[in-house]
Amino acid sequence: MTATKRKNPLILNAFDMGCSGLQCPGLWKHPDDKSREYNTIEYWTYLAKLLEKGKFNALFIADVLGAYDVYNGPRNFTAAAKSGAQFPVNEPSAVVSAMAAVTKNLSFAITFSTISEAPYHFTRRLATLDHLTRGRIGWNIVSSYLDSAARNLLNGEPLTPHDERYDKAQEYLEVVYQLFLSSWADDALKYDRKTGIFADPTRIREINYDGKYYNVPGPNITEPTPQRLPVILQAGASKKGLEFAARNAEAVFITGLTPEVLKHKIDELKALAASYGRDPSEIKTFQLVTIIVAPTHDEAVAKYEEYNKYSDIEGAQALFGGWTGIDLSKYDYDEELTKVESNAVRSFADSWTKKLPGEPEELKKTRGYLSEHIAIGGVGVVIYGSPEEVADQIEHWVDVSGVDGFNLTYAVTPATYEDIVEYLIPELRKRELVWDDYPKENLTFRENLYGIEGEDPSYLSKTHPAHDLRWKADESKEEFEKKFNNTIKEKFTFDK
Repeated sequence: MTATKRKNPLILNAFDMGCSGLQCPGLWKHPDDKSREYNTIEYWTYLAKLLEKGKFNALFIADVLGAYDVYNGPRNFTAAAKSGAQFPVNEPSAVVSAMAAVTKNLSFAITFSTISEAPYHFTRRLATLDHLTRGRIGWNIVSSYLDSAARNLLNGEPLTPHDERYDKAQEYLEVVYQLFLSSWADDALKYDRKTGIFADPTRIREINYDGKYYNVPGPNITEPTPQRLPVILQAGASKKGLEFAARNAEAVFITGLTPEVLKHKIDELKALAASYGRDPSEIKTFQLVTIIVAPTHDEAVAKYEEYNKYSDIEGAQALFGGWTGIDLSKYDYDEELTKVESNAVRSFADSWTKKLPGEPEELKKTRGYLSEHIAIGGVGVVIYGSPEEVADQIEHWVDVSGVDGFNLTYAVTPATYEDIVEYLIPELRKRELVWDDYPKENLTFRENLYGIEGEDPSYLSKTHPAHDLRWKADESKEEFEKKFNNTIKEKFTFDK
């Protein structure tokens, strides 16, 4: 395949989680895997330094707030516990400061659910991280999909219906927007030793958010952060999820099981973004891929086959149940699944039960097929081969779908990432698909995604709905509030 020089380098993120195995349940048993060390600082600092050596853009940290307990259910977490299928799992943000201390340019996309804590408190957590990392933080917004999480976080109440979760998440996000951008003016912090004024109270205001789900007067308790607002990422691909992303997200984690499906999802997202008055090119998209690469084709095949020996089919079915809400134990192994309703990740349920563009006509999505497919690579795709073969596949996915980059997850860690840095990255550089180096030191997350050009490359693009929520230094409180009430307010849901 002939390499095509691209105007923008591909975005490469590593994909990890505070657990063992992540997308490959059971592979923690492999002698080369060290994911069991996820609860040590050394695991994370080594990974961060390795990724920065490979010039990765970011580390994307996933999270869940409950056990996968649909399979053999209800409320049966036996398979998840035995296989270590994203259970147990640690809180995702605690390790970020340590990783930031040993790197300069690697950014961190952290998954937080809108059901986990009050938006006022969460804003402080996110602001603190943006300060401590000097602007290298992004928030991957999820509204949660596990009933087990809802039972423990919502006083025993069931998970809110799928579409309403996004309505509530929209309000949650708007509170966060305003606390970050509309409570403190850019010049509110004075730190003036002569006058004795630390922060000017006339340049700080209450946001007085009054919505259907949240009432938050403010003011924000943290000062303006390096990016003013951390990067907004989102991972939902249902109709409602894409609408939420089209309105708000700067980067979207979309998974397609074929390049053709991925293209359809990306095109739908970009069209929705344009309908909201946004520049579609400013929304970056990522596909989940597990890469198994070795110096030769035969070595890569042998490695893939070896990994399969350690996979846990019961754990794979536990993951599937959590992601889709479908209990595979109700099906025979050779029984094909039919379309089902889901209150979990609806796009995943559709992907695994429908015939998709680019899939072989004879493919039958049986319980056995799904279990074996998920055992290595989870909800993403698996690419294995020599560096040239893997790079060819990467190019094919990009050429067909138009995706901006990839979330690269591991089969075994850190060996998978070590192989990517040693074998694959040099081949991608040779084809001019990725950058040779970071464009400057101390990049913020937005600069990592969009580059360092422009008037304020660390801030939101002008077509993002929250762009004008920022209270600027040259605006009086009265001028800002007049602008807010006359033009900005209509873009959001509060007070309607």
